[in-house]
Amino acid sequence: MKIVYFFFLMTIIGQILHAQSKPDNLKISDKIPLLNPDNIVKTTDYFNWGGSIYKDNEGIYHLFYSRWKKKHTFYGWLTHSEIAHATSSSPKGPWEYLRTELKGHGKGYWDAITAHNPKIKFFDGKFYLYYISTNMGDKDYTEKELEETSQVGYSHPNWKILRPNQRTGVAVSNSINGPWERLDLPLIEPSGPITTLTVNPAIARNMDGKYYLVVKGDKPNETRFIRNQAVAISDSPLGPFKMQPKAVIDYMDTEDMSIWYDSDRNRFYGVFHAHSYIGLITSIDGTIWEKAKDEVVTTKSLDMEDGTVLEPVRMERPFVYVENSVPEILLLTAKFKDESYTVCIPLKTKSSGELQKKK
Repeated sequence: MKIVYFFFLMTIIGQILHAQSKPDNLKISDKIPLLNPDNIVKTTDYFNWGGSIYKDNEGIYHLFYSRWKKKHTFYGWLTHSEIAHATSSSPKGPWEYLRTELKGHGKGYWDAITAHNPKIKFFDGKFYLYYISTNMGDKDYTEKELEETSQVGYSHPNWKILRPNQRTGVAVSNSINGPWERLDLPLIEPSGPITTLTVNPAIARNMDGKYYLVVKGDKPNETRFIRNQAVAISDSPLGPFKMQPKAVIDYMDTEDMSIWYDSDRNRFYGVFHAHSYIGLITSIDGTIWEKAKDEVVTTKSLDMEDGTVLEPVRMERPFVYVENSVPEILLLTAKFKDESYTVCIPLKTKSSGELQKKK
């Protein structure tokens, strides 16, 4: 009888949410303008990767992103990444490096090695810097050994320790400029629709005040290299988070979710990277997700003002900065040859003459 009542209650709640939600009519794909070099955030001698944005009360934009020295090779993301902070008076750039906010915490901590893939959020007067990190477990190591690991990459024996030890954590501050207080433990362990690791966090707060955390892990019972997206819910941005049984995305290999709650449409949206495009999904309740009508935000090429086309080898880590339920900035990360950089794209309205519609 209790089971019947539970399912009846869930049905009623679902019907209420559907009644309150509005149509999925968000479009981002037709708001991507022609770009110029100021939109590209590069750092001499560093690989830049990913990022998220916060705009302060003075109108200054704060970009938090990953970076590591090129001398460590591109594989150094797993061994030497740090979280940097840059600012700009305009999302069009140029961006100026301010400081490094987080590095690996050191031996003995869950986040001993690296700080990577940040998401900066502001909830109820505090700043939350979500990030991923890893450690070598009980195995001792030297900086020389980490450097060797970065030079060799996937085939190095240490990779088989570092990759599965990756977890998502958070650091908290009263100021966008720190100092940052880290939690002693990761936010969530792999379970349910993901296994092995919990990485690349995305988080948003619903109208009900609950926090929805999306993380990536390996797909259970799968012999191929396929990653799932999973969602966990908490009453606090610090957790504890309860993993939900249904995956956010499990029908194809994806990475790098970023999510937000659209209070105008009463629904969640999320961007992600697939192998050939940047995609958009949506959810009414934060647990059951589906492809958005504007499913393909952009293919992995971007048009420049000078008539050239930016076609990187990789284009990943999408993030959408939203104000008043209006997507204003799309961040992407591009890799080409010996460069990787963040692309900051101010989104335009259809009325703008600068628009370049993506197909």
